[in-house]
Amino acid sequence: MYYELATMTLPFGSVGTAAANAQTYSTGAQAQGELLGCWFTDIGQLNQMIVLRGFADLATLQAERERTQKSASPLGCGDIFQSLEQHSYKGFGWMKPVRPSAESGITGPVYEIRTYGIKPGGVQPTIDLWAQYVPPREKLSPCVIAMVALDGPLRFTNIWAYSSLDARGKVRADAVAQGIWPPKGGPAHLTTNMTSTIAIPTAVSPLK
Repeated sequence: MYYELATMTLPFGSVGTAAANAQTYSTGAQAQGELLGCWFTDIGQLNQMIVLRGFADLATLQAERERTQKSASPLGCGDIFQSLEQHSYKGFGWMKPVRPSAESGITGPVYEIRTYGIKPGGVQPTIDLWAQYVPPREKLSPCVIAMVALDGPLRFTNIWAYSSLDARGKVRADAVAQGIWPPKGGPAHLTTNMTSTIAIPTAVSPLK
């Protein structure tokens, strides 16, 4: 499964309109792929909206990327956003495709979006370690997706769902105490270029 993660920097107070426009753009007659998540940032770089879309294959993702690039109003927000970044990803092969909350049962409403740089040669070892360690880790909280970037610097992004910020803190502490996270040996394959964003679903987000 392939994904696009688009990040818009927005003027203050415009996220509601931007989210509604992005939903219309992503579900219209010409749209390809599926809108899966639409969040606004709460901790991290503020005044941003993050849109996750899923695609069955790379050709469909690329076709939709081209449509967006040629659009006079990308994601329906050309007259709103101050900047737009689009990044393509491939999900870890062993992970289930991302599905809306109504189908998967995964809910937040607190989502953490983490991106880690990967050292050369570290992609497959990271995928293999996560295949081993994510199942026990998910007994504490669900991993929405882990995916490797197809463009830009070598990195992967992972998204986690929590019921609250307090729950996030407890889950992470419990995972370390139980020795089930982070994956043993995993940090050796990563760079120190790491970011974390806490985001909340907008009204249109299929991941609630």
